[in-house]
Amino acid sequence: MSVAVIIILFILALFVAMFLHELGHFITAKRAGVKVEEFGIGIPPRLFGIKRGETIYSVNAIPLGAFVKAAGENDPAVPRSLAGKGPWTRLGIYAAGPLVNIFLAFILLSAFLALPYSVIAGDGLMVHAVAENSPAEEAGIESGDIILEIEGQPVHRRGDVQEIVNSVEEGTEITLLLLRNGEEIPTTVKPKFDPKQGQQVIGAYTCWNIVSRVEESSPAYEAGIRPGDYIYKINYQQIYDDESMSSALRSVGQGEKINMVLFRDEKTVSMSLTNDGYQTLPGVEMQWVEGAHMEQERLPVWRAVYFGARDIVYMPVLIIEAIPQIIESPDMALVGPIGAGQLTVEMVRSSGVSSILFMACIISLGLAIFNFLPIPPLDGGGMLVAFIEGCRRGKRLSPRTVRLAYTIGTAFLIGLVILVTFSDISRLISGEVVIP
Repeated sequence: MSVAVIIILFILALFVAMFLHELGHFITAKRAGVKVEEFGIGIPPRLFGIKRGETIYSVNAIPLGAFVKAAGENDPAVPRSLAGKGPWTRLGIYAAGPLVNIFLAFILLSAFLALPYSVIAGDGLMVHAVAENSPAEEAGIESGDIILEIEGQPVHRRGDVQEIVNSVEEGTEITLLLLRNGEEIPTTVKPKFDPKQGQQVIGAYTCWNIVSRVEESSPAYEAGIRPGDYIYKINYQQIYDDESMSSALRSVGQGEKINMVLFRDEKTVSMSLTNDGYQTLPGVEMQWVEGAHMEQERLPVWRAVYFGARDIVYMPVLIIEAIPQIIESPDMALVGPIGAGQLTVEMVRSSGVSSILFMACIISLGLAIFNFLPIPPLDGGGMLVAFIEGCRRGKRLSPRTVRLAYTIGTAFLIGLVILVTFSDISRLISGEVVIP
């Protein structure tokens, strides 16, 4: 699929998420008896409008989202105004838009999970790194080992190791069958609970390949590839055997950059080299997991709905856990529309067209979370003002205080938008990826 088509689909997903957001406000305001002067599709200037009852339904020139114009948004003296409603009614109207986005995200995620998806399977899993002071290190597991079995159960997919490890009681010693230099070696390991991941781990990082040798004079060595690296992706395509590597390299034109994502020890490394008609990486010898191939799987609909609901409910926990990363590297953790568009292109190229549904879910959920921020003039800011007034038994904050809060909040949001947009554009120009 071409980049232009992916971007069009991204813009469509963004438009639908914003339109349904405003539709949530519109319906809730109407049911609460608020006079809605205009419900517009797109952003003004207006192209045309039709008046039905007291509301103008308009189509506007800039095809981004929609808007709702309620009577007396800040003036309670206006009859049937938004500002004239009680604080809890206003809170509900403000909350309706983000809540619609959350529900839309749940529907999209459930639909995405119910679709067939591709997974890599092979005759075992290779270890590319072992964490320090981990059970795997204590058991003598080494980089390049292939885990064939755990507790007598064959290992074929990335999730198999964690699933089997989590199925045993904490503190229980388990048996692993390893393949090392063509020889099968049994060993035992005692998993330990990792509070950060909320599950038992053995501390072995798995992969489908590992770089066994790199000629020092080769372009690959000059690009930064080293023995022990795990080549994860080349130009957004996952690498799991010789053919997948050749296919990824063939997708790059002569003289263009070959963009690679590697894992080195426990870290992600991005690098590139210029394509000189390569079918394999020059000067690189690889070790592969035998029988690695791509296959299709799908979840039953009821499990897709369950996992969709679970992941949406769990999202606030993930956001809280990500706060240190956001503070440490805001340029990588925060993206605007440009960064989201780039991420959509990367996801579709890497995981196929069905990932459009997943990205539409992320867009809708991101719109909800952003609007829930308690910063005027966002919905969360209006909710905060309404909540404070509700706790004061309807006693309103002074107009001066509200205006000051809206002025400060607007200035902050403008600054944030400028910084995030600058970061997105800089990332795009430099050729960096959003997510390795």
